[in-house]
Amino acid sequence: MVFPFQIEEIFPDVAAPSTSLPRRQTGSSPQGLAVTLMADYTLRNNAWLPVAALVTLLNEFGLTDAAARVAISRLARRGVLESRRHGRRSSYRLTAGAADELSGGGIWIADFAAEPESWDGSWTFVTFSMPKKATTQRNTLRVHLRWRGFAPLYDGVWVSPQPLSEQELAYLAPAASGAITVLRAQHIPLRTDADLSPVHAWDLAAIGGLYDAFVREWEPLLPSIAGGGVTGADAVRARTEVMDTYRRFPMIDPELPTKLMPPGWARGRAREVFAAVYDGLAQPAQEYVRAIAAEITDGARLDIQAHTIAEIHAGIRPGAS
Repeated sequence: MVFPFQIEEIFPDVAAPSTSLPRRQTGSSPQGLAVTLMADYTLRNNAWLPVAALVTLLNEFGLTDAAARVAISRLARRGVLESRRHGRRSSYRLTAGAADELSGGGIWIADFAAEPESWDGSWTFVTFSMPKKATTQRNTLRVHLRWRGFAPLYDGVWVSPQPLSEQELAYLAPAASGAITVLRAQHIPLRTDADLSPVHAWDLAAIGGLYDAFVREWEPLLPSIAGGGVTGADAVRARTEVMDTYRRFPMIDPELPTKLMPPGWARGRAREVFAAVYDGLAQPAQEYVRAIAAEITDGARLDIQAHTIAEIHAGIRPGAS
């Protein structure tokens, strides 16, 4: 399995024995920005993007040419990007494995907070026990659970309000090592201060603060977007940054039950703002990326296409080549 993004962007202490606070690193990583750009404009047609165009786009986020090229090279070594040469020009596209993961992950992001809540009152528990020396296997399992939106209630007890599908169970099986048990059950409250509800596996104040900050940052931009006032490089920067931030929410908040959340939980408003920015800037951002690529390739680049939230929901599959 090829993971296009790195879990450390969201959980830098993922290798630690246990943590409940989703501590985000400041800003977006160069590799994360590069993957988001490639997914947003090349995924639909499995398009090749000249490395010079990708470097130019990354320059818009304050990266130097050298830093941009290092990020691209690292993505190629990780199996996220593949390269080809045409004369003197090198181009990159997403590998098949990365494209598949991004297509599936895109559906997860598009569906996040889109439908009325349907929590049945049960929690999914993954409990496991491994020898102390099995550090690598333990960390692999924790990383897998983080990607699926689980959080540690105790060291060897991870929890999510969402059930695991058959496909997710199939993904989990190879990561399992030692003894592992998966069960779906309801929490039975005890009338004691020692009672620990599964929802306490998450730092609700921290997550709520991230939602509030997201809305405060992006909501003021909506009138300008609606009026066509955000174009060119500004459109690409805003659209990339809003996706690069919002894509983290399904992992740090696996649609935790609203009735258990603090008052003013801004998950729904965050989604509305995200959709308005991302969809509203699709056309001007696409035009700018096409122009950058066309300048380098000396021709129109209609294979570069942006997509909307609804199109991500429907499933974007790269074409055969």
